[in-house]
Amino acid sequence: MLASYNLANAADYEIKMLDFGKDKGMVFEPGFLSVLPGDTIKFIPTSSGHFVRSSQVPEGVSPWQSKMDEVFTVTVTKEGVYVYYCPPHLSMAMVGVIQVGEAQIESKDELMDAMSSFNRRHLMNKKRLWTYIEQIEWTKK
Repeated sequence: MLASYNLANAADYEIKMLDFGKDKGMVFEPGFLSVLPGDTIKFIPTSSGHFVRSSQVPEGVSPWQSKMDEVFTVTVTKEGVYVYYCPPHLSMAMVGVIQVGEAQIESKDELMDAMSSFNRRHLMNKKRLWTYIEQIEWTKK
């Protein structure tokens, strides 16, 4: 019943790919988003040279990637944490985090380990990813 409620009341969100935003240069805005299963997120490049690729998705979810300079839409159907980035600007930590529904505390260590390795590729703005991850509301089963 909960799944049908979420799908019937699904919301649409937009994340802009910006050269400069409130979190400084090369950002997704908002950088952290909390949504429900069934919601749709539209990634919008506001200038050329951006695209989005998933880095970490919940088990059973297929990775996704947009084309350069094109609007990309993804509907998130599984609860958990989704981390994504702009490949041309990964060294500048152009990353973002989406929490879909409940994020199980049991998956936190795995996410933190994966993101520690991923964060090593950031030459600038090294705290950005952690700032977004700190906003996740973890729950116990």
